[in-house]
Amino acid sequence: MFDRYETGEQAVLVHIYFSQDKDTEDLSEFESLVSSAGVEALQVVTGSRKAPHPKFFVGEGKAEEIADAVKASGASVVLFDHSLSPAQERNLERLCECRVIDRTGLILDIFAQRARTHEGKLQVELAQLRHIATRLVRGWTHLERQKGGIGLRGPGETQLETDRRLLRDRISLILKRLERVEKQREQGRRARTRADVPTVSLVGYTNAGKSTLFNRMTSAEVYAADQLFATLDPTLRRIDVVDVGDTVLADTVGFIRHLPHDLVAAFKATLQETRQASLLLHVIDAADTRLNENIEAVNTVLAEIESDEIPTLLVMNKIDMLDDFVPRIDRNDENLPIRVWLSAASGEGIPLLLQALTERLSGEIAHHELRLPPQAGRLRSRFYQIQAIEKEWIEEDGSIGVVVRMPIVEWRRLCKQEKELINFIV
Repeated sequence: MFDRYETGEQAVLVHIYFSQDKDTEDLSEFESLVSSAGVEALQVVTGSRKAPHPKFFVGEGKAEEIADAVKASGASVVLFDHSLSPAQERNLERLCECRVIDRTGLILDIFAQRARTHEGKLQVELAQLRHIATRLVRGWTHLERQKGGIGLRGPGETQLETDRRLLRDRISLILKRLERVEKQREQGRRARTRADVPTVSLVGYTNAGKSTLFNRMTSAEVYAADQLFATLDPTLRRIDVVDVGDTVLADTVGFIRHLPHDLVAAFKATLQETRQASLLLHVIDAADTRLNENIEAVNTVLAEIESDEIPTLLVMNKIDMLDDFVPRIDRNDENLPIRVWLSAASGEGIPLLLQALTERLSGEIAHHELRLPPQAGRLRSRFYQIQAIEKEWIEEDGSIGVVVRMPIVEWRRLCKQEKELINFIV
């Protein structure tokens, strides 16, 4: 499709430090991204600049160094840990005589490999098309002339204009399909809201252990691996939380520093699970040296998708990688759980997390003494189904006395469904 060099699986990596950039990109994270894409790093070129060079992003001398490294190592692609303009990519490709991909393109490639569901594939394609759209001008170097020849002389539309139009049509089609997916998800969310079923969404930096924790809590078999962006497609499962009842747990895509805006926009339907959650479980790799920076990166994306106001419980994962650390719950001044220390891999601390979920989700507990007439046997059966009866006895008139205890949301739901219930309170 493009007049470009073929992508290979052996690469030269380029990482530039900028003096004014306080949040300096971690080179090891970039290498993990490259590894996750299935690419072998042959050589790493680093350097420092005050500002990006308009032509090559790096200086001309460093650009020559990169070109020499490509020839010496036999690499077939150059990967930049930065966002490049279309012109910078094209200039570097001419100099290095191989494909040049920036950080956004690399993340898009990983997402394309990980997408499994129809929705996930549509979202990735949308992000890729939006990324490609800015690069058509220099991607089709031979297409700026008008079409010619028999059957091709028409309105004077150039091949470049044709492809821009086809691209716009494809993006429009994908947006319509994703809109249908979003409506289906919205119907599911409305049904859960009507049934007062709370949703707990797992969020966090990529490779923090969200899917491992999800599998541990739900006995699901979601793909989990020690690599960046192992999870792409959202997965929902029901779990039973004491004093709360049925709760939906959602496993979502991980975040990363400088997550491309195209991806955030493309994954709008997926991220709605986060935006509509009752509680966020912010999973953090407690053994990561860049723990605070990772938390800040996640908070930045949460603010971008308007989820920063949702109540959050921090989950400090991977304590098995810390020395002599035991699971515990940290509380605020109001004795409310704000942080749980655990290991999703070993299972240590999972009971504490469930206890914290109960405290954060249950809110008020309804505690009532009721007198049920003999004809209210179906209602009594409901109480037993939700395990709400604490005590039961038979009155002289044949009615049944019960003491019930349940979450306030469960009680309100029952009052809506069983209008006469309010008359049975002693």
